[in-house]
Amino acid sequence: MGQTSCRHFNGYKPCTQVDSRKVNCVAECPAFEARARNKNILVVHLGALGAVARSTALLPAIHRKYPGALLTWVTDRPGDQILAGVPGIDRVLTTVTADILKLSALKFDVALVIDKSLEAEGVLAQLRLLPKEIYGFRADSFSGVIIPATDAAKELWEIGLSNRKKFFENRKTENRLVHEALELGEYLCEEYQLRLTAAEALEVEARRVAWSGKETLPVVGLNTGCADTIAAKKLSIEGHVGLIKEIAKLKRVRFVLLGGREDTDRNAEIAKLAGVSGIDVVESATTAGIRDGMTSVAACDVVISGDSFGLHLAIGLKRPVIAWFGPTCSHEIEIYGRGHKLETLAGCAPCWKRQCSMKPMCYDLVDFREMARKVVGLLGEHSVAPERLRLEVSPGL
Repeated sequence: MGQTSCRHFNGYKPCTQVDSRKVNCVAECPAFEARARNKNILVVHLGALGAVARSTALLPAIHRKYPGALLTWVTDRPGDQILAGVPGIDRVLTTVTADILKLSALKFDVALVIDKSLEAEGVLAQLRLLPKEIYGFRADSFSGVIIPATDAAKELWEIGLSNRKKFFENRKTENRLVHEALELGEYLCEEYQLRLTAAEALEVEARRVAWSGKETLPVVGLNTGCADTIAAKKLSIEGHVGLIKEIAKLKRVRFVLLGGREDTDRNAEIAKLAGVSGIDVVESATTAGIRDGMTSVAACDVVISGDSFGLHLAIGLKRPVIAWFGPTCSHEIEIYGRGHKLETLAGCAPCWKRQCSMKPMCYDLVDFREMARKVVGLLGEHSVAPERLRLEVSPGL
């Protein structure tokens, strides 16, 4: 029964670390990894999708503080798709009823609550016993007011309550602020931990070859959408077409439009308008799901995006990025030296407004010529050879 102490053992089917047709599940298994005693970690980060992707950067620090611990992450669907195969996560649960039942059967020593929400507090309420240590955020059970779980979370909490602090005083990235709020020790600016499967990595290369064509042109991906929460984080249809034209003046590339289901129609319109100018634009699949979208993002040599989920996928998959910012704060995003941040010329930014009637809008006041020059510069710095991808593949998928 020694195998029950292995972190990969689940008790009802073979693990994915070895070929179970050749290796029996025994304590002497070459993939055996001892599970730490009395160290069950619960991470609660329900959304948004880009923030969930970003928070995978916390995992190395969590495991430094709690070496060998078993880690369960609770998120909303479809965030579980982003977390599939991510190293350092032993169990991903969602907020659907079946998963909450599983959660209620478990006990945890430490809870790291990243969301400032009643829903996150509700997740804790499903536990049989509250963990002895809770970091991040809690909610007052009477008023529902969100409060810091420890003093370390006060800075991040206060930034969220003050636009002055958020827009003008704070210069820390969100990665660093959350890291410090959770008391994870020295901040080392570690990377997102997103992973593709081996099959997805093969598809990445197939798409890159298909998109770059016989001339092996560089592939420039334009992430055209964003969540409806702050709709001004995406360029207009006309803005995307204008940007495509500016890049095409400087360099021959293959343009690929990226996005989700909600971007299908606008991508078709962008491709149509670009085509009128004689510029061929590829529309990537927008209805095939998150994992397919990750594959398309990884197949690009450079990704252009507003502050959205697509930007976080590009950062997490180590794609060079041109990130533009209108209503949100550029200093909050870490791009790890792979690209450039460009801010709108609008004097009212950042504002974090969900709706705005200003004319012109912040997304109309982006310097497309400068953005095009930055794209060409990045293409000169990064090879388009197959090995340039440096994809990290999860062995467990």
